[in-house]
Amino acid sequence: MPRSPAPALSRRERQIMDIVYRLGRATATEVQAELTDPPSYSTVRALLRVLEEKGHLRHQQDGPRYVFMPTVPRERARVNALDQVVRTFFDGSASQAMAALLDEDRPLPKAELDRLAKLIADARKEGR
Repeated sequence: MPRSPAPALSRRERQIMDIVYRLGRATATEVQAELTDPPSYSTVRALLRVLEEKGHLRHQQDGPRYVFMPTVPRERARVNALDQVVRTFFDGSASQAMAALLDEDRPLPKAELDRLAKLIADARKEGR
């Protein structure tokens, strides 16, 4: 069954999600401290609320503070983000996306090529 696309994230929202995933959980103050060229505290809080409304974060109250956590494991978020990139830039074609990754101007190390070959062989065996 196809997944419904998650609401797109702005550059700053992606930065915040990266921080929350890296820290595991974070307050607005902690997020602000980790951002490069940080916006105001109230802007960070507003962005955290937007991410919560989009379904990417949830919060728990810890005294007067809200502590934010991702709603989905990072691996699942990666898959969702990659699906969106493949749909948007490669017309849904995984082979076109792989071809772009294997561009001769950016050679991959042999170990990564071997891993990709194994993943493809495994997918063939399993009929995927």
